[in-house]
Amino acid sequence: MSTTGTTTFNLDLNNLVEEAFERCGAELRSGYDMRTARRSLNLLTIEWANRGINLWTIEQGSIPMNQGQICYALPVDTIDLMDMVIRTQTGINQSDININRISSSTYSTIPNKNAQGRPIQVWIDRQSGYENITTKTLTTTITATSNTITLSSVDGLNYVGFIKLGNETIGYNEISGNTLQNCVRGVDNSTPAGHTAGAIVTVRNLPNICVWPAPDQSNFYSFVYWRLRRIQDAGNGINTEDIPFRMIPCMAAGLAYYLSLKIPDAMNRIEMLKASYEEQWALGSSEDREKASLRLAPRQYFY
Repeated sequence: MSTTGTTTFNLDLNNLVEEAFERCGAELRSGYDMRTARRSLNLLTIEWANRGINLWTIEQGSIPMNQGQICYALPVDTIDLMDMVIRTQTGINQSDININRISSSTYSTIPNKNAQGRPIQVWIDRQSGYENITTKTLTTTITATSNTITLSSVDGLNYVGFIKLGNETIGYNEISGNTLQNCVRGVDNSTPAGHTAGAIVTVRNLPNICVWPAPDQSNFYSFVYWRLRRIQDAGNGINTEDIPFRMIPCMAAGLAYYLSLKIPDAMNRIEMLKASYEEQWALGSSEDREKASLRLAPRQYFY
């Protein structure tokens, strides 16, 4: 007898939901059953993000920095940043320099946030990522290179932030009257474009970073980061889930527990299914950890 020679086992959404229903002593019978299971599965993955770091959702990214620009948008599905450096130049001349993360209260006490130099501190503004439709409109036509934008009103806008006109996201670093100053065009991989007066303005609550000092030159510094992103959505039935194979038992057990809270005939299994879920989470999360040696170096100050 020979082995299969394959290691490709996985569960698509349909099979995952069927497994969870069977653990509840029920059957997947209707479209509503699938819809409620997908909703529970999406809530489950959000719970996983709240439980701690999921190593398979850590991604590296880089943001080119511009002279005088303070704030930079992060991908909309960013939960938090794990590590970050300032990278100077490229190729054999490349150098990665440490940058310290500071709190919002520390950043707020910096007296001159427009000072320029090599960035040494960063505040991470963890916004929701959602867009808010407003009654604000563009009062004058702008081109794809305009760096000032006048709106009908700036009520409710952050002093530094992001707006969306059409398909373009635009960052701004200052507000004077009803005019957004020092605008950065084509943020978040959008394309700079012209926009006519009367265009509807959308406020984008993008997660972002604010550095200090602001860069003193363009095309020299890059902000390189390792971010924790959201787990992808459940999908439409034919997709496999955005998890490594070692977390499949935990996802099946967790979904069964979530469904047992909603299926009347399964409520007598709630405690058993919850215990099974917690056991599988402990197994999966203890394996999904960094296995490198840990070295701690105290920082010394001299006066």
